[in-house]
Amino acid sequence: TRCAQHARPHVTVCICVPRRCSLGQVSDLRGSDTTSLPGFENLTMGYNKYLRPYFGGEPVQIAMSLDIASISSISESDMDYTATIYLRQRWTDPRLVFHGNKSFTLDARLVELLWVPDTYIVESKRSFLHDVTVGNRLIRLFSNGTILYALRITTTVACNMDLSKYPMDTQTCRLQLESWGYDENDVIFTWLRGNDSVHGIEKLRLSQYTVERYYTLVSKSQQETGSYPRLILQFELRRNILYFILETYVPSTLLVMLSWVSFWITLDSVPARTCIGVTTVLSMTTLMIGSRSSLSKTNCFIKAIDVYLGICFSFIFGALVEYAVAHYSSSQKCAAKAPQEGPANELTKEMEEVNITNILNSSITSYKRKISFTSIEISSDNVNCSDLTMKTHEKIKCVLRNKMHRIIGYFTIQNPSNVDHYSKLLFPLFFMLVNVFYWAYYLYF
Repeated sequence: TRCAQHARPHVTVCICVPRRCSLGQVSDLRGSDTTSLPGFENLTMGYNKYLRPYFGGEPVQIAMSLDIASISSISESDMDYTATIYLRQRWTDPRLVFHGNKSFTLDARLVELLWVPDTYIVESKRSFLHDVTVGNRLIRLFSNGTILYALRITTTVACNMDLSKYPMDTQTCRLQLESWGYDENDVIFTWLRGNDSVHGIEKLRLSQYTVERYYTLVSKSQQETGSYPRLILQFELRRNILYFILETYVPSTLLVMLSWVSFWITLDSVPARTCIGVTTVLSMTTLMIGSRSSLSKTNCFIKAIDVYLGICFSFIFGALVEYAVAHYSSSQKCAAKAPQEGPANELTKEMEEVNITNILNSSITSYKRKISFTSIEISSDNVNCSDLTMKTHEKIKCVLRNKMHRIIGYFTIQNPSNVDHYSKLLFPLFFMLVNVFYWAYYLYF
């Protein structure tokens, strides 16, 4: 205490200056305006915060518990999640035993005078301790030497995700606590009450996920410098698919059904059918680009939603190709019928102009067809190959020619209007079958 004479006579001003705490010392808390901690004056005499409890002997058992305050974001592109947690650690230090059955909450700044575990969060990308209005730490000392050390931490932790079934996926993430410098010969990590050591996670309400289940594990980390104790909180997050059904699956399905409208429009309505086909293809392309914009471009997973959009795009493109085939067959058939639509007198006139030269040319052409397979003109009529005058190789060529006629006949569209008729049934049927296999595979396998 320092005293000084005031300017006024007979007035003395005294200022009480407490001594600073140092290693092996604690400030004298006795005074008129301070609260005395019973036995604390001699509690830390000879205490060395740089040495763990039971130094040189048995390991220190550290029991932990967690409160998950929030999980603010889960990023598929960065493959991590951000959580705010309350971490509580308990251990017993026999050097801090005092008489009585009370516990005392100390100023958090006194943690600098005590030994504390070097716990860190494995796979943490960014972490910070909250310090508003003061550092969010708690130190509580019990009479048997037990210390409760609590922290409020916000951390961003890596979480390896398998997005092959996105958005029908279930992700498993971990929060791992490990000792940085003390191996299992110095400290032992345990959960305070097993699975009941974790609270708050079952009450979380996330935007895209639902917490399916969680459980705690006790493990060890084998490093080059030794074996370190590790505690693991593992939780499963199931994605809510309703949002994606309304945003992606329903619009893409409706676009496929819209492309089927062209089957009920006549082949002569070229602008109408072309407009429907091109519009649905462009709309589907825009929908596919939009579905991938939410994820990073470096993400090369082939996801379930990409498979479905690819199926829908194939059906829409197939409807456009179907009209192209039907229209081309119709135009070819009309061109084949065009010479027969002339007046009867023109046909009679052409028949009268046939002369001996034309007959000779026809005979020569017919003879060339029999002896040369390379000059065969494909027709729909089969040639009789049982002629005795034909040689063996000519009969073989004749048989092969007839086979080709049959194969080509199978793929020849005799009536282009039947293409639309079959498409009305086949396109919806195949689309329904594909959907059954798609949803059964991604939901149950």
